[in-house]
Amino acid sequence: MSSYKWIIATLWLLALVLAGWILWQLPLSEITQLLATLSIWQWLVWTALNILVILLATQRWLVLAHALKLEVTFTQLLLTRQAGQTISFITPGPQFGGEPLQIYWLYKRFGVAIHSAALAVALDRFFELWINFSVLLLGVGFLLLSPSMNMADWQNILQILLLTIMLLSFSGWLALRRPRWLAGRLERVTERWFSSPRLLQLSSHWQAIGTDLQIAFSQQKAALLRAFVVSVLIWVGIFAELFIVLGFFNIDLDIAGFVLVMVAMRLALLLPLPGGIGTLEASVLWSFQSLGLSASAALGVIALMRLRDALVLVMGMVCLRVLQSAGHDERT
Repeated sequence: MSSYKWIIATLWLLALVLAGWILWQLPLSEITQLLATLSIWQWLVWTALNILVILLATQRWLVLAHALKLEVTFTQLLLTRQAGQTISFITPGPQFGGEPLQIYWLYKRFGVAIHSAALAVALDRFFELWINFSVLLLGVGFLLLSPSMNMADWQNILQILLLTIMLLSFSGWLALRRPRWLAGRLERVTERWFSSPRLLQLSSHWQAIGTDLQIAFSQQKAALLRAFVVSVLIWVGIFAELFIVLGFFNIDLDIAGFVLVMVAMRLALLLPLPGGIGTLEASVLWSFQSLGLSASAALGVIALMRLRDALVLVMGMVCLRVLQSAGHDERT
């Protein structure tokens, strides 16, 4: 069996184990009773919102890919993105992990040059990280300024988020204003590897990345603006999902309470645990306890969030299987 097949088999095993672990940790009987109270209409709205967020994330990647002149379709990026999301979910920290295989699939399955695939993935991740940390920064800042919240001990979190945004913004500024200089510095860092037979083309890849960056940021500024707008719309969808989920269980929060629940959940997902196992549950319970809400309501929110994760995981495994089948068809 090739090393690639071993990797895929291992990923499938880890994904199935993690999905089973998620279900095992939840009190299924109580969750079943809570979910049974939801109407068909509520299920449809919740499902539609989650699908919309996935489609918007893929659309942002498509906008960036076309800005780099890549000949890829929405369907190809959707398959690649969701398969990568599955891998990211089962690695420590559900935000990262699948990027190397996303680059591989774009190159191997869809004929995208390696340097272009790497740049497309990097740009998409940059937009996602920048907007995510910006929203968290605004959320923590709002909580610190809110008179109804005693969040003085969150100042360290605010400082960390601010530093992260500054570093990301500086990196974006370098890519925008000095793309060739940035590529040259990266080439210098990796030049000691050029003697490896497998990395003889690394220098040319860095040069090509510098050229592509210059084209993207000098000639495709409108596309970059569209990608930013789509990123904002993704967060509108995320906020909307949490809002309706809270409404499903008759949880009425003011703005400060809503922001507290959202920020606590998103910070929990940044911790280095596969799928945020344990941290997401703890963040919901903590925020609900802080707001004086019932534990059963927290359980309902956790159940829907974990059900969404399980469905996304299954969807990603299906996409992974499709990519495997495409690779098999190419070889035959």
